[in-house]
Amino acid sequence: MAEPEFVTLQVENGVGTIRLDRPKMNAIDEQLHLEVRAAAVEAGERTDVRAVVIYGGERVFAAGADIKAMSQLDAAGMTAWGKELQDSFRAVAGIPKPVVAAVTGYALGGGYELALCADFRVLGASAKVGQPEILLGVIPGAGGSQRLARLVGPARAKDLVFTGRHVGAEEALDMGLADAVVPDAEVYETAVAMARKLAAGPPLALAAAKRAIDEGLDLPLDEGLDLESRLFAELFDTEDQAAGMRSFLESGPGKATFTGR
Repeated sequence: MAEPEFVTLQVENGVGTIRLDRPKMNAIDEQLHLEVRAAAVEAGERTDVRAVVIYGGERVFAAGADIKAMSQLDAAGMTAWGKELQDSFRAVAGIPKPVVAAVTGYALGGGYELALCADFRVLGASAKVGQPEILLGVIPGAGGSQRLARLVGPARAKDLVFTGRHVGAEEALDMGLADAVVPDAEVYETAVAMARKLAAGPPLALAAAKRAIDEGLDLPLDEGLDLESRLFAELFDTEDQAAGMRSFLESGPGKATFTGR
């Protein structure tokens, strides 16, 4: 793949920022989502990245998919395009590390679907989120009917998908669409602070916890409990488990340093 044009991965103090920068509104076209996929894979693999922030800049997170490009496609063309988009967003959702979306301005359609791939969402006070695809005669195609319903339940998901309405930050917080609302100018630093705190945790245990929760949601309870039990036991072969329990016994909770081994 060529050098990325619209997406960068910047790493500082254990936090990798996946930064979208496609003027003017970070509209998601094929190039952008493939660059997001590459950045997500790199962030997942790099040992110096222990948590991730997804950020669209001070003005906008991502205002949606590139409708001009999409409008030229028929069902067959969109089947192929949609699969690639889903695969890119799966790469973000599958980052085996804590991921925080830092949302300023609009996160609509594909933009909010990208934010849904994060573990947490920090919104600026003037942010607007939503799934307005119904207003174009279609439905969300990159997780807006599936991840959204799993996050806030089917009735609230149907409210957003059926109406296509924009939701302000405070209502988003009340509905569970956001995890924090802060002044617009503090969105990125708040997301980074949250990510940095999580980055201090044990990487292998965090990855196991994320997998247990995300995969367990799609399993019957007994199978989910089996997955949890297996992942729990596997951590007892790690240096982090030994260090964490030794530190607890010697110094009490919360004082261990974890290496990710």
